[in-house]
Order: sequence, then C-alpha cells, then structure tokens
Amino acid sequence: MSRLTTVGESAALSRELSDFLIEFSIGLHKNAIYPTGHPLRDAAADLIMRRLDALLKERSTLSLGVARHQLIIEGVATEENNPVLRDLALRLHRHHLGAVKFSQGVTADEVADVLSTVSVEAGRRARPLGLEDDDVLAQWPHVRLYPLTFEQLQLLEEEEENEAEKAEMRGSRSRSAQLWIGLARAALASELDDEALEAADSTDPVVVAKAIDDHRRDAAYDQVVVGYLLQIAEELKSKGGKEAAALQKRISRLVSTLQPETLHNLMDMGGDVIQRRKFVLDATQGMAVEAVVDLVQAAAETSDQSISHSLVRMLSKLAVHADDGAPMARPAADSALRDQVHKLVSGWNLEDPNPDNYRKALEKMSMAAPTFRGEDSFPADPERLIAMGFEIEILGEPVWRSIDQMTARPDLIPLFDLMDAANDGWMKDALWRHVATPERLEAQLELATANPVATTRLVARLKLAAADPLISALARASDTTAGPLVELLASIGPEVGPVVVSRLGSSRWQLVRHLLATINRLDGWPEGFDAREFIRHPDADVRREAVRLLIKMPAYREQAITSALGDPDERNVRLALGAAMQGCTAAQAAILMARSSDESLSADLRALGIRALAGHRSMETLNWLLNRVAGNKVLMFRRSLASKSPEMLAALAGLAANWSSEPAAKEVLAQASKHSDLEISDAATRRGGSR
Repeated sequence: MSRLTTVGESAALSRELSDFLIEFSIGLHKNAIYPTGHPLRDAAADLIMRRLDALLKERSTLSLGVARHQLIIEGVATEENNPVLRDLALRLHRHHLGAVKFSQGVTADEVADVLSTVSVEAGRRARPLGLEDDDVLAQWPHVRLYPLTFEQLQLLEEEEENEAEKAEMRGSRSRSAQLWIGLARAALASELDDEALEAADSTDPVVVAKAIDDHRRDAAYDQVVVGYLLQIAEELKSKGGKEAAALQKRISRLVSTLQPETLHNLMDMGGDVIQRRKFVLDATQGMAVEAVVDLVQAAAETSDQSISHSLVRMLSKLAVHADDGAPMARPAADSALRDQVHKLVSGWNLEDPNPDNYRKALEKMSMAAPTFRGEDSFPADPERLIAMGFEIEILGEPVWRSIDQMTARPDLIPLFDLMDAANDGWMKDALWRHVATPERLEAQLELATANPVATTRLVARLKLAAADPLISALARASDTTAGPLVELLASIGPEVGPVVVSRLGSSRWQLVRHLLATINRLDGWPEGFDAREFIRHPDADVRREAVRLLIKMPAYREQAITSALGDPDERNVRLALGAAMQGCTAAQAAILMARSSDESLSADLRALGIRALAGHRSMETLNWLLNRVAGNKVLMFRRSLASKSPEMLAALAGLAANWSSEPAAKEVLAQASKHSDLEISDAATRRGGSR
C-alpha cells in the first residue's frame, strides 16, 4: 500500500482512503488504454465502487480537491513524488477540474461513466471538462465535477495591474494561482444548486470566508478547505515574488474575516496536533501578522493549550506595530511577533504554560506603553538577517525586507555573493527568482556607472529573459558602450537568435548593426535569417556587419567581398580587401582595377587593392600590372619605369610576389631591382604570396 503523507509531519490517510485513490487512478488508466466493453474496465469500475461503498457508509459525501501535482482528501495532501497519484492529479488538472465529489447513493454505472469521461485526455476533446457547461459536469446524480476556471482569477488588485499584466497572470497559471482558485472553488462550489454555482465565480477573500462561515458543517467539506490551507501555508513559507505576495494578502484577509468558531472547527483537523503545529509554523513565516495571531488563538483552543489574554494582547500590539508602526519599528515588531509565535507553538507541551507570576508579568508588560526606538535605533544588518534565514531555512518577512533593502542599493555584488555562498535548495532558488528579474537587469543597465560583473551575473541567471532589457540598452548605447552589451546578449546562446531577428525589421540602423554583430557572435545563423538583406543597407556600419557575417559563410563569401570592394565607405573596402588577399576572383580584380584610379579612396587603400588583385592569375592582370610599372618612354629598346607612386610600388611588389617566373615580368623586375631608389629596388626583390 502506498503511504500518503500530509503537509504535516505524521498525519497519513487511512488505508481505505489510500486504497480508493490508488484504485481510482488505476481505473482511469485502464479506461484510457482499453476499448469500451473490455472486461478490465468493468473490473476496475467494480473495485472502485466497492471502495466507495465502504467509505460512504461513514460519511455522506467524499470530496477530492485537485492541485496540480497533488490531491487533497480529508485535510491530507498526497505526496508529489507518488507517481500513481501524481498522474491522477495531473490528469484531473489538465481537464481544468478543481474538485470531485461523490455522494451516498452512487452506482456502479455512474462510476463507470465518470471513468470513461475523465479518462479521455484533455487534448483529445474539443475542450477540457472544466470548460464544459453544467450539463456535462453535473450529468450524474451522485458524482459532481467542479471546474477550475483560471480565466476568473485575478490575484492582483485592480489598481495595481494593467490589462497586459492581467493577461500574463492568467496565462502563467502558477502554483499560487492554482492553490487560491482551488480553495475558492472548494469553498464556494460545494452545492449543486444554481445559486451556489453562480457565486463560485467570485474569488474575493471576503466572499470565500462568508461561504465557509455559512456552510453547514460537513467533514468532507471542511477537510478539503483545510487541505488547501495546508498547501497555501507551505507555499507561502517557501516561495516569493509578486504572485506569492498577492496570495499572502488574500489568504491573510480570508483568515482574518472568518468567524472564530469557523476557524476553530477548521483547525481541529481530526485532532492531529503535529499537523496543526506544522500548519501554524508555516503560516507564521508566510501570512500577515494579523492572521498569524488569529491562527495561534484557534490552534491553542483546538490543541487544549492555554494562552493568557495578556499574551494575546501583547501579540496583537506587536501586530499593530508591525503593520502601522514607525518605519524603524516595523521590522523589529514583525520579527519579534513571528519569533515568539514560533517558540510558543514549538514548545506546546503543557496544558497551561503560564504560572500565576508569569501571567502577572505578561499583564503588566501588555499594559505598558510601547518602547520602540525611533531614528536612533540600530536595526540588524540585512546581510546578517539573510544569512540567518539561509542557516535556519526560514523565508519570512525579515528576509524579504532585507532582500529588498539590498536590491535597492546600486551595488548588487554583495547580495549575489551572499546568495551564491548559500547551500543549494528551495530557499536559494526562491530568492534568486525574486532578485534576478528583467526589471532588475534593466535598472542596472540604466545606471550611469553600471557594474559589468553584476549585469553579467544577472544575465547568466535570466538567460533568454535578459534579451529584451539588453536590446533596449543597445538601442540607446554609444559606440564605446555597445560592445560589452553585444557580448552579453550573445552569451545567452543560440536561443537568443530568434529574438534578435524579430527586432531587426523594426529597429533604427544604430540598433540593427548591434543586432547583426550579436548574430555574428553566435555559432550559426538563426532560422529564417539572411544577412544578404542588409548588404545594400543605406548605413555603412550596417553593411559592414552584414559583410562580416557573409564572409564567414562559404556560399556567400565571394558575393560579399565583391559587393564590399565597390562600397563607398573605406572601412568596408578595407574589410573586403583583407578577405580578397586570400584569393581574388576575376570580378573582384576588375573592380579593383577600376578603383585603382578612384580619387575618393586614399592612396594606401588603392595600393592595397593593387596588391590584392595581383593574386588573380590571368594575362589581363599581368598586362595591367606591367602597364602600371612601365612608363611611356623607351630607352635602349626598353620601356623605362613609371614614376614612383604608392600604386606603382604596389604593382611592382605584386609582380615580384606572383609573376616573377613570367618572361615579361622578369625583365621589368630585373630593371627595377637595379634602380637607385631603394623603395623601387626593394619592391622588385620581394618574394612570397600566392603563386
């Protein structure tokens, strides 16, 4: 038998409930793989029916709450690592189902039909079951499916988010969202009448609290609600960020709105003291201080523990100071409240831990005026609080405040070092998710003296999420500051390619050249990209980046060099000449011959072009070089050398390097080697280059 543990430390499902869940999961699997009428499908339905019969003799209904990887049944959450029940939870979750309810009187035919309906994968239906109308979800008299409608979810307050953020929140379907909407559905959509179903569209914590208060006490109902509360407390203890903060706000308001009697009944949880203690300890780390005080009182009553009125008053005063006290007093009050509650709950081992003298002291302390210091107080360093949080693995409000204090500083390196030095685990991951955000990277990049080490470490954490902030920074970067940003953008890897390509068509030329430079640093071209589109771009810098890209590609290399040799920008010509030195084609040689007389090019660049075209082996090239070296005068039956110029010396050196074995070239080279001008004689005696 698979053991199913709760979020607490020792509570476990009864053998009957455990067997039922496993059989239900196996039955769905058999219905998914065997055809209708197969005996194994009928046998699975019969076995589940027998389990249900036994369970429904002791209770009028049996409810299952659904969270993405877990089920909640009678206040117990199944283990996420249990493969059978994880598969069952995922199957129900993919159908957008938040709960399943069985009632007394259920028949084998109903069970078989439910199995047949739910076993069909959500992707093979027109739409998931949870998005179907009520006539599908409530088609069985004694089985009801409740939808998990993410489209109704708004974790953030209206004034705190715009429409784009709402759409993103609805699309993310985070675990925080799943837990809240699951709780709301379990609380509101528990009856079969139309009025209750209509109310189920609300996720207002006040509405949810009222529904729980007004509901007639039902063990299955209470246990499903409690199961979600357990998971939410666990989630708030270990997770951070925007969505967790919104979940904390809602669940804290829910707890504070519940009637004391209702909260007492929910905290009863079948009398499991360890489970209750674990729940309160988790809530201490994640919920608002006002809700923590309410939970402690309810937990004490259900655990037969006694908390004096004086202690309650003290905790309440600390809660007031934590919420509305002076800025310097709030962190201390918040931390003191949570620490005291943690010690109190951890040490519950006597029926009344408050002797008379102790009670009198508490009474006196609770009546005293507050003694919190103002501006002259000395709060704990945020570094120390974060380090302590890592050491004891508690992610509470003091740690979050310390993180926010350190991220508000221009230099993030100390915070990064502190988090990297911590042991790997959930807390380190949660804090890095909170700190390493695109917004944080963007803020760093906007600093006049941005720390390159900090931005590099943020990019390494964010990976593809860093692309948009980096591209925005490139759009406003100068030539001197763009280089490091290009390197950072390229360091993300090949996956950044499509993002870069998508921005090419709508960007100004200054950004386009930086994006092309980024692609040039990737291992290959992104799919759908072609640098030839930019080789005729109006901007010379863009054309140069396109040439650099094309020269690397054997299929486009010759075309790129030929185009760049005729470019009006000297830097592009020089780039092409460097490549042409390794092999010059006839088309390129023709362009270089024409540009050797182009006065718009500098003399040294024209000379470099002549050296490059000298490597092209053709009689046309040889004759052209001879004409540039020999003059028009004829002395002693030989043509005299032309006047010395950079072009003449380049042609002479080109003949020496590439044509020294040709008779016509030998004669000219021999004549030049005896010349009294050392530059001419030296150019004529050079050897090397391609043959």
